[in-house]
Amino acid sequence: MKKLMMICGLLFGMVAFAQAQPGQGRQGGGPGGRMGMNPEARVKQLDEKLKLSDDQKTKLTAIFTEQADAQKKMREEAQGGGDRQAMMEKMQKMRAELETKVSGVLTDDQKKTYKAMLDEQKAEMEKRMKERQGGN
Repeated sequence: MKKLMMICGLLFGMVAFAQAQPGQGRQGGGPGGRMGMNPEARVKQLDEKLKLSDDQKTKLTAIFTEQADAQKKMREEAQGGGDRQAMMEKMQKMRAELETKVSGVLTDDQKKTYKAMLDEQKAEMEKRMKERQGGN
């Protein structure tokens, strides 16, 4: 009986621990990974790599907040179904506009580092897409 109680306790502990790890394995720690990050977290992530000034942080928080609101609105509009290709094109356009706005706030040195970050993210995404296609 003691062994059974100990096994149940261990099982309960493992389940509780596993559920206490939200977003594990994803960048950003939130639902959807990095893109699901709130604007403040995105600015913090950029600050760690780009050493942003307070003014830049304020401007970038506003840019990311505006973008998050626009994406939320777009997702709500797409709930009823619709043209997936058109939505993909809109998202790509929004992403390009975001990159332009962010670059406009950065210094020349920061722009180089930011561009390298974007290139790295793009390479990671392409790698994941290839893995998914190869795994099917």
